[in-house]
Amino acid sequence: MKKMNALVLAALLGMFSLAAPLAQAQAQQAAVAQDAMSEGEIKKVDKEAGKLTIKHGELKNLQMPGMTMNFRVADPAMLDKVKAGDKVRFKAEHMGAALAVTALEVVR
Repeated sequence: MKKMNALVLAALLGMFSLAAPLAQAQAQQAAVAQDAMSEGEIKKVDKEAGKLTIKHGELKNLQMPGMTMNFRVADPAMLDKVKAGDKVRFKAEHMGAALAVTALEVVR
């Protein structure tokens, strides 16, 4: 019985010792995801071509300096969420040979 209690206690302690690193890893993943978001301003919405022209700051996840450029959108519904002049936070990623906006939110 004492061996069983010791094993249960050891298992519980092991679970608690894993909880802190797991929480830390989750916090780091959230920080990385937040860093992947970039700030910009919508210059043009081209629904026919499925593209946004965005004047943006550094795209850290792509190691790209700030500039104005065209992006495809991963979801055409994004084109209805913004208009020229909107300040946005967005995530751009490589999709095949093109860069595409995969996440988009208007900054108010």
